[in-house]
Amino acid sequence: MTRPIIGLALGGGSALGWAHIGVIRALEEAGIHAHVVAGTSIGAVVGACLAAGKLDELEDLVRNVRVGDLLRFADLNLGRGGIFGGRNIERELVRHFGAARFDDLSKPFAAVAADLLSGDEVVIREGSVVRAVQASIALPGLLPPVQVDGMLLADGGLVNPVPSGPCRRLGADRVIAVHVQGDYKGRARRAGLQDGPELPLAAGMRIARASFGLILHSLAEARLAVEKPDVLIAPKTGHVDVADFTRARELIAAGRTATEAALPAIREFC
Repeated sequence: MTRPIIGLALGGGSALGWAHIGVIRALEEAGIHAHVVAGTSIGAVVGACLAAGKLDELEDLVRNVRVGDLLRFADLNLGRGGIFGGRNIERELVRHFGAARFDDLSKPFAAVAADLLSGDEVVIREGSVVRAVQASIALPGLLPPVQVDGMLLADGGLVNPVPSGPCRRLGADRVIAVHVQGDYKGRARRAGLQDGPELPLAAGMRIARASFGLILHSLAEARLAVEKPDVLIAPKTGHVDVADFTRARELIAAGRTATEAALPAIREFC
């Protein structure tokens, strides 16, 4: 019997994306290796590292990140289309990927971005890996969009938070999708919404943050209903703020736990 081509679709979620590392580790320890990978936003970062054979380097880096380490990425520059200029992030990406192009990767990879001019989903499968990842993580307002071939590319989470469809189009027979923002109820609990709006300002901020998370969660659910993966893994990440990049260890553990629970379903086709 011919073994199926396994695809891994890694969703966006800012710091929550470190859970992807735990997912990949648990799969590999179970003897399940992705043949193709697609990523949105932080999922594109992890996916590119996986495809380039640099996941160990990424894990070593994020496991030891402290608040002070993040300051080196904060190159304030309001004139380039975002609060941060993105140059320091670009330098970090170049440090890891150099001049690598998609053809240099060990497995097929796609990064998902959104064209702010047309509103279209853009699936990047060729050219510079650094440029593709830059486009996929360019969260509007924070990082400047990336100009490519007449398009103005920004964070792929705007159009496809969990890229199951692009993964399938890479040639995957079976898709394992990872939705790191799938724990909306946990996020609502963390925001304290069940306590009621005691203070107008505090309540307004909590509601705004939870509402934005709900928008992304709902968009992901809608896309996944149309482009259904064979297995959906949604780690319990609601207790961690999406901007807290210092909690990689527990997020990696959450990804591992969720994947171990999903292994019986995955083994049905592996």
